[in-house]
Amino acid sequence: MTTALTLERVRRDVDVLAHAGLNIDEFVGEAMASLGRAVPFTGACVATVDPNTLLLTGARKYGSLLGQNNHDDEWGLVEYGTVEESSFRQLALRGVNAIGIHELTGGKPGLSPRMTDFMAPHFDFRDEARLIVRDGAQVWGGFALFRGKGETPFDAAEIDYLATLSQSMALGIRTGLLATIVAEPQTAPSGPCVIIVDSRDQMIQMSAGAQERVDDLTAGNNSGAVTSVITSLVGAARRYGRGETDVPPRLRVRGASGMWLFVHASPLSAADGRVGEVVVTIEEARPPEIVPLVVAAFGLTARERDVTQMVLQGIATKDIAATLHVSAYTVQDHLKSIFDKAGVRSRRELIARVYFDQYAPRLNDPLTPSGSLA
Repeated sequence: MTTALTLERVRRDVDVLAHAGLNIDEFVGEAMASLGRAVPFTGACVATVDPNTLLLTGARKYGSLLGQNNHDDEWGLVEYGTVEESSFRQLALRGVNAIGIHELTGGKPGLSPRMTDFMAPHFDFRDEARLIVRDGAQVWGGFALFRGKGETPFDAAEIDYLATLSQSMALGIRTGLLATIVAEPQTAPSGPCVIIVDSRDQMIQMSAGAQERVDDLTAGNNSGAVTSVITSLVGAARRYGRGETDVPPRLRVRGASGMWLFVHASPLSAADGRVGEVVVTIEEARPPEIVPLVVAAFGLTARERDVTQMVLQGIATKDIAATLHVSAYTVQDHLKSIFDKAGVRSRRELIARVYFDQYAPRLNDPLTPSGSLA
């Protein structure tokens, strides 16, 4: 039985790790090792998501799942292509931070299609606990812990305890996202590339450069699958095409190369009897798509975000003050707080921190008609 002292030590460990400036891989790995002392599990999966669309941007596996990758792509289709109240997206939208399938179904986990049709037959898991990592209004990911046949299901106390870790885990993930943004991207900018996925979920066509982009999407994860992000988008696109959701399947993700990418999917109209095909487009993200994500990761207040947006536009302090109807001293106070949260010391460093080397060398270049940097 886990003691109250152990629970408190784990809670404190996670909080320290969240403030340690670790990248996502380091933070999640350390956090999971600590969490296992408080809430034991056989296997686990940690998903990061785009906080705007709640779609998968990466997956990391632990325990018995590590090294198993035969069904990763199927998981993406199950999680995002079907409707279940315990999916990461539904829990996030409902404001629920933690659930246990055994507890949720009244001791009948077989009522969960995900458990019955996927987790039990493929991995012999019999119960799952899910944690949504949320910092304020932003959701940055989700944790799934599993127990197998013969193991005690997750109880209500364990689920309640997991919920108390939501904000610290979210802080670690969002600051970890920024911790990895330190080097110039290794991949030269290029135009969009396209992938066609058929009704059997197979990639049947790719444009030039598409495979390199797909590899870049998941090279930093330990899930073993190179297409789990793609299949999640495909599942979401099919639901969008059927009118089951009004959220266009798109996401922003930083590739292992260091480049920010924008990925979106659309169901294709039937042609020549071919039904169920989806086109996935991967392209370099435009600054307007990335700036809100990075600013959100800094954890700024609404007023601080307003000030930051004007700083990025090169607006002087006195003009920011006039626009916001505050004093210049108040703007300076906001700037000090922004600099502290972003880990910079000046406006110049803040601009570089937001735009990174991916965009900074080309900020004076003209834009293409689509808004991309030329």
